[in-house]
Amino acid sequence: MGRGRAPALRTTAPPAHERWRPVTVSHSSQPQAKPTIVLVGHGMVGQRFLEALAAEGVTARARVVVLCEEPRPAYDRVQLTSYFSGVTPEQLSMTDEAFLAEHGVELHLGDPAETVDRAARTVTARSGRTFRYDTLVLATGSYPFVPPVPGRDSAGCFVYRTIEDLLAIEEFAKDATSGVVVGGGLLGLEAAGALKGLGVRAHIVEFNARLMALQVDDGGGSALRRKIEDMGLTVHTGVGGKEITANADGAVTGMVLSDGSTLDTDMVIFSAGVRPRDQLARDCGLEVGERGGVVVDARCRTSDPAVYAIGECAKAVDGMVYGLVAPGYEMAEAAAAAIAGTAAGEGFTGADTSTKLKLLGVDVASFGDAHGTAEGCLDVIYADSRAGVYKKLVIAPDGALLGGVLVGDADAYGLLRPLTGSVPPVAPESLVLPAGAGAPAQLGPSALPDDAVVCSCHNVTKGTIRAAVTEHRCGTVPEVKTCTKAGTGCGSCVKVLGQLVDAELTAQGIEVDPGLCACFGQTRQELYEIVLALRLTSFQQLLDGHGRPEARGGEGCEVCKPAVASIIASLAPTIGAGAYVLDGEQAALQDTNDHHLANLQRNGSYSIVPRVPGGEISPEKLIVIGQVARDFGLYTKITGGQRIDLFGARVDQLPQIWARLVDAGFESGHAYGKALRTVKSCVGQTWCRYGVQDSVKMAIDLELRYRGLRAPHKLKSAVSGCQRECAEAQSKDFGVIATAGGWNLYVGGNGGATPRHGDLLAQDLSDAELVRLIDRFLMFYIRTADRLERTSVWLERIEGGLDHVRDVVVHDSLGICAELEAMMAEHVAGYRDEWAETLADPERLRRFVSFVNAPDAPDPSVRFVPERDQNKPDLDILAGPDLPVRTLEGAPLS
Repeated sequence: MGRGRAPALRTTAPPAHERWRPVTVSHSSQPQAKPTIVLVGHGMVGQRFLEALAAEGVTARARVVVLCEEPRPAYDRVQLTSYFSGVTPEQLSMTDEAFLAEHGVELHLGDPAETVDRAARTVTARSGRTFRYDTLVLATGSYPFVPPVPGRDSAGCFVYRTIEDLLAIEEFAKDATSGVVVGGGLLGLEAAGALKGLGVRAHIVEFNARLMALQVDDGGGSALRRKIEDMGLTVHTGVGGKEITANADGAVTGMVLSDGSTLDTDMVIFSAGVRPRDQLARDCGLEVGERGGVVVDARCRTSDPAVYAIGECAKAVDGMVYGLVAPGYEMAEAAAAAIAGTAAGEGFTGADTSTKLKLLGVDVASFGDAHGTAEGCLDVIYADSRAGVYKKLVIAPDGALLGGVLVGDADAYGLLRPLTGSVPPVAPESLVLPAGAGAPAQLGPSALPDDAVVCSCHNVTKGTIRAAVTEHRCGTVPEVKTCTKAGTGCGSCVKVLGQLVDAELTAQGIEVDPGLCACFGQTRQELYEIVLALRLTSFQQLLDGHGRPEARGGEGCEVCKPAVASIIASLAPTIGAGAYVLDGEQAALQDTNDHHLANLQRNGSYSIVPRVPGGEISPEKLIVIGQVARDFGLYTKITGGQRIDLFGARVDQLPQIWARLVDAGFESGHAYGKALRTVKSCVGQTWCRYGVQDSVKMAIDLELRYRGLRAPHKLKSAVSGCQRECAEAQSKDFGVIATAGGWNLYVGGNGGATPRHGDLLAQDLSDAELVRLIDRFLMFYIRTADRLERTSVWLERIEGGLDHVRDVVVHDSLGICAELEAMMAEHVAGYRDEWAETLADPERLRRFVSFVNAPDAPDPSVRFVPERDQNKPDLDILAGPDLPVRTLEGAPLS
């Protein structure tokens, strides 16, 4: 492939001198006569063990030594892939200096245990240091399984396990165009998503017949596969890797599959499962299971009473090796209690293996007997292949809920999992039908029994949460989190947690504060009505006149400032506020994106998205976009909404770029704002032989009508020219589908994090009727929605749901439709393109500088590198050949 040799695959840590030097973080002031506890491994489970030791008071009376192989303390491995979304390794950290210092923990980084002498009770680390122990705890975790495929040691082969692995993958991917991920489980799909995000074409090779074979059934696997393939990833199931081919330099060039087919690839990531890391235990003679894992009892003691094993390296008393963090936490707590002498009950005898994940933006959950293995069990299934939603509940003959699988929509997981083993208080089918599909009333948290486990990561029951509110006087979700640890693991229970806290406070007669934030006691809807009724054009007027007494005269907070800015912007034509979003005080209320009328990216640069109504664009305009991208060295990408995104611009370049785009007839696409983004369309009647209406014209008309409309959240729309639905209109906030009799209008759809089909609001509408109903719907949503609330969530939350919205916007039950239409008309008449307005005003242009102390030119020592060298070799933006080359962050480029 023309690249030099990259580091070969490693499945275990390299010698210390190759990666890092041992680092000791010692806070111990313990006399050496005190008993010593040595913890081998400092991952998530190891850190939980330290916290449990501290809670038991053991750290106050014992010396605690931790030997950690990695160069950094414990971090959240569950959220590992979030690194590729901009989360830093520091943000993933699960401990800090203060905790170590407070509890006298000696942490040795980059210095793992090499040998254990059980007779002498000593552990020798890689550095040669030896530590005597009274109690030894093994938390060595697991290691990635790499199939014995010829060529697996070629340069360009990786595993996906640690932050260091991710850093190596990120660096190698800069020169790669195609990658293969071996393994279609959780980490395999996350690895494939990471490659896609890095601009590498990704293949997933899974030996089983379906993805996520342990978690989902065939139906769930099919739905998951469709969603993933829709994202541009290629899935190969029922095959394995037979051989990895390499060039003369030893770099990967391809993979031969077991069916004889060949994939051209530059890199291979192995994510084919894990194995217990038990070699240290084997070497010192501890009992190990036939298929691996250090054998432990219910207190997590090994065959040597002085040695414990917890987490993925341990084989529990039920014969299981658990690869989930929640069982690891339970084992850590059981071991800490045993060491402290406070152990009670049965100890750790097994764990709930239910999981809720978000893979490439797709919700996947399974719980209980997900595969229906119980005798006589029955299935209740709801499937919508177009939306990529699959839900299955496994029901016992007596009606008890045994388990289930949820793909594409896992909102009900927080309520369904705690009900496992009991008879639900409503019919099972009502638990899987989507909102708006005629389902009876859905369950609420109040239906859960007190012994239902709400937070499986920390085994926190509903009763414990209620006690936190009633006995420990916790009045907010953060307070309950601190008190119980609920919601501090994977976070899937936080929504239910908030509902439980509010319900318990209400049951005690305590009024739940509905206020927007600490500055305002009113909801967003109430603030909207105040601004509208009093024609307030200033945030400070609203805060001083209607804020909480203690907040008046202040500056507001990060919650209320952008929320009020959005309200004022959406009402600007009606209340007489300036139409320009950055006029006067409004500028100080905006977040970074709105402040610079562009999307801030993870590397500090900005992206530009010109509006392309309906996806229709002339060759001349395409040429201009290409010229701008070439001249400014921008990375270009076609978006899912039929627009062209230009990445990598400096803030000082934004006016120059937009000047050329505006001259060519483009205007802001509002990709940075909580506003209308796009109205997507198919080619419709003009070109398609199935089309029954001109969908392109309608999409253009709608986008030009609602452009610039500020809302509580972003808005997306689409128009399909026939029932074949090529524009995916039913997954949009408002979507339009052509019929032989006119247009059908769907509302409240969402193709994002929580997919939801839109509900049919009205059908067979004329052009004028369609526009009138959309006007009313959008203005009613803007008027009544909560802060950052999508139309899909709003439609399910608002009292009366779709029926109420239909009564208001179709039948005018509140008598406000004339007002809603008038407000939309004022918006349409008052629309001004924000970038055109900016370019015409020298004062407004002053905010677009990269460095306030050097406004006239960028810092000559900073080099801005095009994304993946898309336009190389002639686009390096460098002030001089002899200057040091540095990245945006100022770190030297390697």
